[in-house]
Amino acid sequence: MGIAAVAALGAFVFFMLVVGSLGEPREELRRLTVAEVLDADGSPVDRYGGAELRVSGWYAELDGDCRQSGTRTALSVPWLERECPLRVLMPEQPDESVTQAELEAGGLVLAAPNGRPFPSRAQPGGPNLRLEQLVFIGHFDDPAAAGCRTDLVDYCRSVFVVSDYDGLIR
Repeated sequence: MGIAAVAALGAFVFFMLVVGSLGEPREELRRLTVAEVLDADGSPVDRYGGAELRVSGWYAELDGDCRQSGTRTALSVPWLERECPLRVLMPEQPDESVTQAELEAGGLVLAAPNGRPFPSRAQPGGPNLRLEQLVFIGHFDDPAAAGCRTDLVDYCRSVFVVSDYDGLIR
C-alpha cells in the first residue's frame, strides 16, 4: 500500500511537470540577449517602450578610466545623463584592453537612480569584467528622461534603467 502511494505521488508529480512545461513561458519571464535588443529593427525605445525586460549579456564597467565628454556640464538628471562611471551590457565578452569608445558603440548603456544594482568592482582600474553573463532587469524610456537636458532626452530614453540583476544564466 505504501509503495503504491509513493508510485502514485511520483506519477502525479511527473504529470504536473509535463503539464507545466506545455506552452510558451510568460512574457514577463522571457529573457532577451543584448544582440536581440541591438540588432532588431528600430530603436529599443520604440520596440519596448517602458516595459520591464530581462536582458542577458556580458557586464563591463569603466570608472576611474572613464572620460566624461565636455558637452555635459550642467546635468538636470545626473544619474541618467552622466557618462561616467560607464556601465555597459555587451553581446560578447570584451577583452581587458577594451576602450570606452568600443563599450559605448557595442553595448547597452546601463544606469540606476541610486547606482546600487550593479556588481562591485573586481579591481580598482581598467574595465570591471565578469567571468559570466548576467541578467539585468529594467526598462528603457524611463519617466525621468523627460527631465533631461533637451539635447540629451533621446540619449536618456535609450539608457537601460536597471532595477536588479542576477548572475544566474542557465
